[in-house]
Amino acid sequence: MIEKALDFLFGCRHAHYSFPVTIRGRKRRPQAAALTGTYVVCLDCGKEFAYDWQQMKVITSPERHREQMAELAKHAA
Repeated sequence: MIEKALDFLFGCRHAHYSFPVTIRGRKRRPQAAALTGTYVVCLDCGKEFAYDWQQMKVITSPERHREQMAELAKHAA
């Protein structure tokens, strides 16, 4: 809990990202790429984030992303 408070006050704002990276084949994927297969890296601190090519957005909350994808699938069906 204190770690989250300190990170909120003094942590990285993640303002600079790398270009999205997609790993193909059977290579080991980073945890950030497990959700969509694509990820970006904060150039300031090195943290990896999942990236959605369809929405062209960084995914900060995997739970929220899953809910949005389920809702889109429901509307498409």
